[in-house]
Amino acid sequence: MIIPDCVCVCVQALRMAMELDVFVGNTTIMDEEVYQLWLDGYTVTDAVSMRVRSGILEQWGACQAVLESDTTDHYRTFQMAERLLHCPSKLANQLLFQIPPQRQAMLIERYYAFDPAFVRELLGKKLSKGTKKDLDDVSTKTGVTLKSCRRQFDNFKRVFKVVEEMKGPLVENIKQHFLLSDRLARDYGAIVFFANIRFETGKKKLQYLNFEDFAFCAGQLIQNWTVGAVDSMVEDMDVDLDKEFLQDLKELKILITDKDMLDQHKSLVCTALRGKIQVFAEMEANFKNLSRALVNIAAKLMHTKDVRDFFIDLVEKFIEPCRSDRWVLCDVKAFLTQYMNSARALDAFKQQAIWERYMTVIRSCILKMYHE
Repeated sequence: MIIPDCVCVCVQALRMAMELDVFVGNTTIMDEEVYQLWLDGYTVTDAVSMRVRSGILEQWGACQAVLESDTTDHYRTFQMAERLLHCPSKLANQLLFQIPPQRQAMLIERYYAFDPAFVRELLGKKLSKGTKKDLDDVSTKTGVTLKSCRRQFDNFKRVFKVVEEMKGPLVENIKQHFLLSDRLARDYGAIVFFANIRFETGKKKLQYLNFEDFAFCAGQLIQNWTVGAVDSMVEDMDVDLDKEFLQDLKELKILITDKDMLDQHKSLVCTALRGKIQVFAEMEANFKNLSRALVNIAAKLMHTKDVRDFFIDLVEKFIEPCRSDRWVLCDVKAFLTQYMNSARALDAFKQQAIWERYMTVIRSCILKMYHE
């Protein structure tokens, strides 16, 4: 018997109808866990294996073939959306993906998030092709996949390129253009600031400091030592240090070159701290060396190389001597506070505004960098 073609088509269609459930919608579904695996640089195969180990097949009663298809589909979607994430404002104004605002914010925030261990290796380096070529070594050292390293590096460079040409506050520009949270925008502000000034962060003596330590110090420098700290209408106000201020710092040398002023300063600090710190004897004996160290760091900041060595100088010339005498953090805090405030009582010292601006940052940075 010959079966008509139309009957064959109907039977085939019926079989398909029995085997497939079809759902039609316009909201783009994006699994956050799969998104993180994609961001972390894992291949589809690796991602599927990790999802299997998480117990998802048992949880949903699915087979591995379905899981592979689902993961592949998600990866394809993320790759298509990636170009929009390069300019986050476009994500809200496009029609290809129907993504709720809260989900858009999640996609952007996670895309621009970074591994602290990775950024610590790059901090202060020029965001150039040469640096990018070394990412293989950074990947091996940090355990971050090479693909993720490249994404993070490209994000740093993209943000740097965009904001270096913008007027206004650095962190606010990053936040507005890339739609990042306050915390992440501040972190990117620190990365941009360090890349622009090229601070030395790779020396062995600085390895104990993490990204959070440097990011905090960057915030202090931006708020107090940049041109924007005194003039909010200047271009690049939060990217470059105030050169006029750095030149003025040499005037602080009177604190150590004028013997009477040095002795008076020591007397005021010792009187205020007697009986209040555990290392009073060590502080009294070493006061002049510590004062010379802090003032000389200031006087040299007019030179680019000395600006770049700012953190290594703080460690070598102040933090390490205090550690060798077993100062605890509360002793350091008490000393720096009195050292800064006592200068106000020096009648012959006329550089109070410069001193306050300088020591506010020095005190905050040293206290953050002084790990017990």
